[in-house]
Amino acid sequence: MFGPYLGASYKPAMSLPVVAIVGRPNVGKSTLFNRLIGFQKAVVHDRPGVTRDRLYEEAELLDRQVLVIDTGGLEPVPDTDLLSAMRVQSLVAVEEADVIVFLVDGRAGFTPPDADVADLLRRTQTPVILAVNKVDGPRHEDLGAEFYVVGIDPLLTVSAAHGRGVYELMEAIVARLPERSGEDLANDDGFIDEEDDGEDRVFSGPIRIAVVGRPNIGKSTLINKLLGEDRHLVHDSPGTTMDPVDSAVTIGDREYVLVDTAGVRRRARIGDKLERWVSLRSIRSIERCHVTLLMIDGTEGPTEQDAKLAALVIGRGRGLILLVNKWDLAKDLEDVDADSTKDGLETKLPHAPWAPHLFISAKTGKGLHRIIPTVESVFAQFNQRVGTPKLNRFLERVVVQHSPPQKHHHPVRLLYMSQTRVRPPTFAVVSNTPDGIGPAYRRYLARRIREEYGFEGTPLRLLFKQRRKIGEEKGG
Repeated sequence: MFGPYLGASYKPAMSLPVVAIVGRPNVGKSTLFNRLIGFQKAVVHDRPGVTRDRLYEEAELLDRQVLVIDTGGLEPVPDTDLLSAMRVQSLVAVEEADVIVFLVDGRAGFTPPDADVADLLRRTQTPVILAVNKVDGPRHEDLGAEFYVVGIDPLLTVSAAHGRGVYELMEAIVARLPERSGEDLANDDGFIDEEDDGEDRVFSGPIRIAVVGRPNIGKSTLINKLLGEDRHLVHDSPGTTMDPVDSAVTIGDREYVLVDTAGVRRRARIGDKLERWVSLRSIRSIERCHVTLLMIDGTEGPTEQDAKLAALVIGRGRGLILLVNKWDLAKDLEDVDADSTKDGLETKLPHAPWAPHLFISAKTGKGLHRIIPTVESVFAQFNQRVGTPKLNRFLERVVVQHSPPQKHHHPVRLLYMSQTRVRPPTFAVVSNTPDGIGPAYRRYLARRIREEYGFEGTPLRLLFKQRRKIGEEKGG
């Protein structure tokens, strides 16, 4: 449990009524999930078992805000370890739900596994709606007839792929939701990455944390430890996580959203079109988060792929924390210790010397108590604003200590400096010759900014602008 690590209470941040979509694998659950939430979040593919974790997403069904859950597939008698783990995930979703949509395949007909799932759902006290999928037109309506034997009322025929019957399904869901009682409106997540108006903005939303790394590095294990439950599927085979999964959690009085992502491989190793798309979704998950936890295998040390992932995070302007995982195993290796690993981080990740690193074991829980405090510290730096008067006094000092090189025998002057954005911290420097400021001097300024104001764990953006000519402002 995460509580003992932090000395904090754990509370799932789910106040909206929950709608779970369950059924056998490959009956169209992810297609219906995407249809209900209004965009494509779940991976849809003909291959059975593509959805393996349960996905959560807020949606507006008619006049009600709900939380829709997509599940991996409910096999009554799973014949593999992976299917067994998917079954556990589906059963957890059933327990969380206020309304269950039992989806079956009308073209495949009523199968013995469908009957077993129906028997399981009848034991719950939760309202169940039977939806017969892949009924694409009126001439296919008779496909639903044989499912009346299931005995679940109501029975609706739908086509998740084409949207047929989905409105009627929404009406049935809303009619069975609990009465409104303190139902929260959708909150702004507070994520702002735009030019500020010169005033500090108060951040009120949850801190969004992306967990990234190479496949089979322990990302889902880490999030399960932090959440204190088996929300994410863990399996020995690489690539088990196929969708980015958002998990909302409240620790103390602060809300967080943890995003588990599919492992990112080198493009040359992605021979599967499905996996290539999943990797892109992982990259997009980085873009919509504030702080990224990059997990590194402590038994191997940092690799070229880890360096590329770090560069990806920096390029997207996200906060970065390095987690050296599997340290319980690495510390017993003769050629591995903390000092050599730190040297490896400096060598392989020279572009991120400002990123804090933690030695952890997601499996045993060692070192996890330091993750959230470090996230808080990095986010504070990510959200930090320095006043313009301070910055200009700072600029005057650093230029005196080390002035920019001349360009074509003409002096390059830095005239004015201000912070234009937070998340990530962005600074504008006005110069008479912006193109005369080379990479070395840009690095010098960034280093001095960090020495003066911190900004640990966050990339900095420096923009160099041309000084306006006399009369330019009035003349437009």
